[in-house]
Amino acid sequence: MTSQSLLAELTLRVRSEAHSRGSATCPCGASTLADRPDATVVRHAGVVAKAHAPGTAPEDLAPRLAAAAHLPGILLDPLSQNPVDVHGRLVTFWPYGEPVDPENPDAAPWEAAATLLARLHRTPAPPGSPAMRGPVKAALAVGRLLEVARRRQRPDVGAVLRAWLTLPPWSRAETPMPDTTTLCHGDLHLGQLVRHPAPDGPWRLIDVDDLGVGEPAWDLARPAAWYACGLLSPEDWSRFLGAYREAGGPAVPVEGDPWPALDVPARALTVQTAARAIAKAIEADRALDDVEQAVVDACERMGAAPPELADGFAK
Repeated sequence: MTSQSLLAELTLRVRSEAHSRGSATCPCGASTLADRPDATVVRHAGVVAKAHAPGTAPEDLAPRLAAAAHLPGILLDPLSQNPVDVHGRLVTFWPYGEPVDPENPDAAPWEAAATLLARLHRTPAPPGSPAMRGPVKAALAVGRLLEVARRRQRPDVGAVLRAWLTLPPWSRAETPMPDTTTLCHGDLHLGQLVRHPAPDGPWRLIDVDDLGVGEPAWDLARPAAWYACGLLSPEDWSRFLGAYREAGGPAVPVEGDPWPALDVPARALTVQTAARAIAKAIEADRALDDVEQAVVDACERMGAAPPELADGFAK
């Protein structure tokens, strides 16, 4: 959780930014949309302020903000490309967009997400684009699990580590990715889509922290992993994959089996998700819930199967 001083200052900044853009008489107060170690997000009227993760360097964030500003219709356009420093954290300002309703899974915009990804993947990357951070985040999650697990041993930690070791070096951020030219989001899930203008404008991708060039299949990997773990229905997976292919997405073949392209990223995202789940469970001194257990069980299968049989998580 963030410090109260950062949250208070962020609230003042977002209110000032909103009022400077014509919301001076708005009756609403500021609301905290997220408060995690890696991001604090506060909204006032039509403006959102995001404090990025501690240690985020201006030179890493700048090209990602520039890319968002030059990709209208795909990524939400920042209100400014110049972050401000608030208590040692870089803060950016964005227009508010209406998020996906978690209480209405039947209305999940799988087609919109897939189409936006395909358009992003087909867009030439701006010169100087950084590397997409997906594999780095997976490695950080495993490292965090190892750190937390030193305080409390659990048998399921071994299952996650064995699955991690079945992955090729590039997916563990040890070597460059096979594709170093395709522009990718880096952390795609339904929480990364909003409607702008709210509440019923077109869908846009948000969160540029992991944006960069790399393996485009990584952006399809979380839905693919959910499908392989039994957490996403075959119908929703077909909607997502079909829309991506129809929009000309380059990460998978136009037809035929997509798993040769998706297998490694999907397994890496499964390990990342399981590592985070176990670390949180250890810290909260609780058991895994059913969804968390499903991804850990998938790691168990992955770690037990020879690599050539791990395709589709050896279901």
